[in-house]
Amino acid sequence: MRKIGLLVAGVAALGMALGQANVIKIATQSPLSGPQAALGEQIKLGAELAIEEAKAKFKALGFDLVLVPYDDQANPDVGVANANRIINDPDILGVVGHLNSGVAIPSSEVYARVNLVMVSPANTNPRVTDRRLPNVNRICGRDDVQGPVGAEYAFNNLKVKNVFIIHDKTAYGQGLAEEFRKRLEALGGRAVAFVGTEETSNFVPIINQIRAARPVPELIYFGGIYSQIGPFVKQLRERGVKTRLMGGDGLDSSEFVRLAGKENAAGTFYTTVAGPVSAFPKARAVAQRFKQKYGKDMEGFGIYAYDSANVILAALEAAIKAAGGKKPTREQVAQAVRQVKMEGLTGTIEFDDKGDNKKAKYFVMQVASTGNWADNKLIRVIEMAAPGAR
Repeated sequence: MRKIGLLVAGVAALGMALGQANVIKIATQSPLSGPQAALGEQIKLGAELAIEEAKAKFKALGFDLVLVPYDDQANPDVGVANANRIINDPDILGVVGHLNSGVAIPSSEVYARVNLVMVSPANTNPRVTDRRLPNVNRICGRDDVQGPVGAEYAFNNLKVKNVFIIHDKTAYGQGLAEEFRKRLEALGGRAVAFVGTEETSNFVPIINQIRAARPVPELIYFGGIYSQIGPFVKQLRERGVKTRLMGGDGLDSSEFVRLAGKENAAGTFYTTVAGPVSAFPKARAVAQRFKQKYGKDMEGFGIYAYDSANVILAALEAAIKAAGGKKPTREQVAQAVRQVKMEGLTGTIEFDDKGDNKKAKYFVMQVASTGNWADNKLIRVIEMAAPGAR
């Protein structure tokens, strides 16, 4: 009996190692619980919609296409633990994710051990691709461009010289704030303070610092996520501080209005690497399908996740054909992703030798007074090549 048990266990282990010949899975990793779940859900649902729409095509090729969503909780340790589970499922041939660069960087090191391809809709820290991992790609822009775009708009258009800069001490938030400061100072502006905080509820000490700052700041820049910036803005305005505010793409969620309050949020400037539906004519029909299916509006990272999933799907289709109709290896899929050139909802997607999109768009936005995120004003669109691209 013991021999039979061992034989069954061995067969099961072999099945896990080899996977299912006719099943192809794509994983998502993003926060699906906790304070950043609104953006994380957009990533999951955008990818899910693309995969649902591709199922019939892959069925004709002989494969069942399956989405496997993982909740990384915006936590590096959870992301890495999930990544280890993902690489141990041999049917997973691609990952759409993450939201947070601080989670993506260590998780992608795990994927790299088995050449599992990752296409990110949202990770902006330069290190994500500057490590030149052959399995890591992103279709969005980078903070070493996004930060300067914000600084240039603040200095040249808002005529701001003195800025109080706050960041959330993460790879994303601090990195973005540092790039903003660097460009602001190069233009002749001044960071009157550069403060890191992990506080999420009591911002009175920082508000007091802002009030006491000299020279008087003409703008507050916050490198962080809406879940932290929203309560900060609410308390800032409730205490009578009317200084203009700017953030990055971490602020790009309708949840910011709910947390800050409609009147307090109105007029806030932000840069984003994931433009709204209104910026992409091709996205309108997809956004309608998204609304019908999920009962909520498609936002920027939902659009970019849809495109990220379609990059993996295009690479899978090419790799299947190159393999004579057989299921490709992870390495073959990763190589095929780097060969993709496609017109997505967001524009042309084609990767350089580091995995950056050869040209990425950056958007300057302003929060509308209506409280409806879709009404936010699109001020400027800039398309730029990634630094150091070849």
